[in-house]
Amino acid sequence: MLKNSGKTYGERIRALREMQKLTLKGVASSVGISESLLSQIERNKVSPSIDTLIRIADTLGVDMEHLFKDYRQQRTVSILRKENRSRLEKDGVVYEQLSRLIDGETETAVEVVLLELSPGCRKGSTQYGHRGKEVGILLEGEVELLYGGISYNLHEGDSISFDSTIPHTLINHTDKRVRAIWVMSPPKLNFFSDW
Repeated sequence: MLKNSGKTYGERIRALREMQKLTLKGVASSVGISESLLSQIERNKVSPSIDTLIRIADTLGVDMEHLFKDYRQQRTVSILRKENRSRLEKDGVVYEQLSRLIDGETETAVEVVLLELSPGCRKGSTQYGHRGKEVGILLEGEVELLYGGISYNLHEGDSISFDSTIPHTLINHTDKRVRAIWVMSPPKLNFFSDW
C-alpha cells in the first residue's frame, strides 16, 4: 500500500470527500464503483487501479497528483504486472499504461503507454497540443505523424521525439494494426479522457 509522509492517499480521499460534504454513496456512484469498495480505498484496505483513482480525483475536483502530493517513494523500483495494466479502447485506438514515474516533481515525471491504432484510425489533434515532450518508438506497421502542418512517415523500428505543445496527430492509413511505445513527460494525468 502506498503511503506518504503525511496522509495516505485513502485518508486524503476521505478528507476531501468529507470537506465537500459528499457521501460515500454519492462519490461511489459518480466513480462507478461500489460504496463498499470506496470505503475500503479510504481505509487503505485495497489498492485501486490507476483509472479508478483518476475517476475519484475527477469526482472530487482535484488532479490525481494532489492525492499523492506528500508522498515520498520508499522504493527505487516500481513494477507494474501485465495483468494489472490500465487499458482503454476508444475509437479504434488502444491505450495500455505500461509505467508511470512520479517523483513529486511534475516536470520530471514520465508516463509510458503501449499505443495501438486500428486500420484507418487516428489520435491527437490538428488544432491544439499540450505541454511537455513525447517520444515514440514504432513496433509494428506504418503511421503518419502530422506535426504543426508537416507530415512525417514512420515505419517499423523508427523512433521520433517532439515538443508536445505543437498540434500533432498520428494516422494509420494502412490496413494493418500499428503498435508503438509512447513516452510522455510530464504525464497526461488523465490520459484516457484527454486523448
